[in-house]
Amino acid sequence: MCEEHQGGNGKDRKGALTVPVDQAVNMVLAHDITEIRPGEFKGRAFKKGHVVCKDDICRLKRLGKENLFVLTMGSDEMHEDDAAVALAEALAGSGVRPAGEPKEGKINLVAECDGLLKVNREALIAFNLLGEVMCASLHENTVVRKGQVVGATRAIPLVVNKDIVQEAVALCSKARNENAAVLSVHSMRAPRAGVVITGNEVYHGRIQDAFAPIIEAKIRSLGGTVVGTYYAPDDEHYIEARLRELIEAGADLLITTGGMSVDPDDVTRFAINKLGAESLTYGSAVLPGAMFLVAYLEKGGAVVPVLGIPACGMYANATVFDLVLPRILAGEHIERRALAALGHGGLCMKCKVCQFPVCPFGKG
Repeated sequence: MCEEHQGGNGKDRKGALTVPVDQAVNMVLAHDITEIRPGEFKGRAFKKGHVVCKDDICRLKRLGKENLFVLTMGSDEMHEDDAAVALAEALAGSGVRPAGEPKEGKINLVAECDGLLKVNREALIAFNLLGEVMCASLHENTVVRKGQVVGATRAIPLVVNKDIVQEAVALCSKARNENAAVLSVHSMRAPRAGVVITGNEVYHGRIQDAFAPIIEAKIRSLGGTVVGTYYAPDDEHYIEARLRELIEAGADLLITTGGMSVDPDDVTRFAINKLGAESLTYGSAVLPGAMFLVAYLEKGGAVVPVLGIPACGMYANATVFDLVLPRILAGEHIERRALAALGHGGLCMKCKVCQFPVCPFGKG
């Protein structure tokens, strides 16, 4: 059995001529030919660019080849593999690299480090509108690991118009020069989180806290540590004091839980405001997590993000907190517009078995 590059039914195809195997001696193969022996082997039998010799004819026929594509290209054309190399190098921004040699005109793009995938969506659409070339990626803001495939590009026909490839490369270069490469991976800092869990019912021991282990697990999953956890009643002055103590203890990320609704006892956001927080944004277009809060504090020339998680964070596996935290750790400043944009895809489907992040939640 064998696989080969698919094309139309004509004798002559763009850039390649179909010739009988017996007449292909001394001609150059225009594509790889794959051999499959069920249960034994699947791999390349003949590589693109191989010059067919007389001894190859019998093997080619055993692979089911009666005709071959041999390469013919004009000065204004490129082979799919050469095009793929140029495209991949152009698409790869900081933290992304092409992975290996092209295969049948395709190259994967992989993360060079652990981090957050960023996609220039407008540039990606413009790239894919050119025709003859394409790029597919993972969703933007996906947390990725070093070596993970984040995208792939290929030339669609066997022989590509050189002008289209050059236009695609120029488009990618322009995006990179504007600090918005088509695909990039931003490293995330490892946070030192300080946590204040609010609520009279927990503080006075009427119910057992469920927030602390959840928050700690999520922080550790992103390489961070929790420098301290306090419990506080619904008293804004008490909450404010604990937050200040955590900053003095070296916290560079503050997290509060509970106290975010409109009940009279829910005063957490007022305590955060008393800290002198700037850019305080209350409310997000995500369910679960509509009563989420993001704010920023200035401390010794550094900016300390403050995240207020509503009660949903205690029982829902994934909330707006899981969507926003990686972006903050990657250096983004999250304000009203970013939280509003999360509305597209921001409705959790509440699956019986949660597969987050391998699901549509937060992927608008």
